[in-house]
Amino acid sequence: MENALQARQQVAHPKLAMVSMLLGAFVGMFSETSLNIALPKLMAALQVNTATIQWLVTGYMLVIGIILPLSSIITKWFTTRQVIIFALTDFIVGACISALANNFPVLLIGRMIQGIGTGLILPLMFAVVMQIFPPKKIGAVMGICALVIMFAPAIGPTLTGLILAKLSWQWIFWLFIPFLLIALIFAITSLENIGELTKPHVDVLSILESAVGCSGIVIGASLASRDGWLSWSVLGSLLIGILVLGFYVYRQLHLATPILNLRIFKNPAFAIGSSLVMLDFGIILSTMYLLPMFYQNGLLLPVALTGLVMLPGGVINALTSALAGRLYDNIGAKKPAILGFIIALIGAVMLVFTSTNTSIIYVVIAHIILMIGCPLAMSPSQTSALNALSGMESGDGSTIMNTMQQVIGALATALATSFLALGSSTVSGSTAFRFTNGFHYGVYFAIVLIVIAILLAFKMRDQRK
Repeated sequence: MENALQARQQVAHPKLAMVSMLLGAFVGMFSETSLNIALPKLMAALQVNTATIQWLVTGYMLVIGIILPLSSIITKWFTTRQVIIFALTDFIVGACISALANNFPVLLIGRMIQGIGTGLILPLMFAVVMQIFPPKKIGAVMGICALVIMFAPAIGPTLTGLILAKLSWQWIFWLFIPFLLIALIFAITSLENIGELTKPHVDVLSILESAVGCSGIVIGASLASRDGWLSWSVLGSLLIGILVLGFYVYRQLHLATPILNLRIFKNPAFAIGSSLVMLDFGIILSTMYLLPMFYQNGLLLPVALTGLVMLPGGVINALTSALAGRLYDNIGAKKPAILGFIIALIGAVMLVFTSTNTSIIYVVIAHIILMIGCPLAMSPSQTSALNALSGMESGDGSTIMNTMQQVIGALATALATSFLALGSSTVSGSTAFRFTNGFHYGVYFAIVLIVIAILLAFKMRDQRK
């Protein structure tokens, strides 16, 4: 009982120490999801096509996917304060560049600079939680982290829709800066250094393999919506990415001091929990990518109203995330995970029965049900995975999960886009009717992920510490 009440590392003010990372993660997730609703307007303003504008989303995720695997080694060379202060400053610079951009290449550069900050903050936040809070409170704190992160996509479409209705798209990026400045103040005044700097050997070949492998997979998945999955550009990129990542994994398993400790996958609780997090993230990203477009192209709602009707499901998502963390403390991860994915399945099936004449209220209710289920499974699965690790392993575990989330997120979004195009091409009729049929195909993909997650969740074993 005494161990359950004592943190692995004592800090003076653990709650204040988390503020800078929570705000940084909030802005990072807001940035990752808020542009979906703005893409049509950005296409017109920057005079680019759909295949090009999608790089504002995938380019951001690509940089995060490259940085995330390196975050573990970075935190062994630089202090917590140094990493977080640099990440927040970097994000501010990227946001300013994006807001001042007058063409697509400059905007893309700004977005990719922002990705560096997000890639550093996300894994470090979860790793710090595991160190500075006692095991008895970790579930609740992880729930708060999930609440903050999920609140970003909850209000992202609404705020973006309202901004675009009254102001220019540049204000989306100006909106980030006040939050980042507040986070930077807390990082300077309240954040303490966590862990020790061991400064291990840096294997340059591993870094190159990680960057090329993640880039190949994300680029290949992103090009699929434009060139098709069987095109040489897509198959070549995916093949290179998979092969290089295979060499990367082999090298990490055989190095004495690996960049990323992949041996932790031998821990069944971590392997199952992290896999459920990946599936859950894929479900959320694919459906949240499709829903705003369905509202606008299937039900023909204006952009501002689309943002407003997305809000209830998003808010429920955030609130459920906070509750789910406390459920882990009380009943473990298995029951919430199974129940969550079953509820998500109900919401997804409801979306399959939509049409161009479906009531907005019906779609909102389906969205709410989906957003109860997904976070109900997410937070306990993530906490279960990380709580199965000890010491510095939790940092590697957090890095691995966040890296996989970005890669899975890019793949899920690309697959959803491909199914959307496939479904739209199989029927004739009005543009709204064809788009709705494509939307259904995209939801079928999410349902497959949910069924796989339900089956995997039954294999969980609760091992709370």
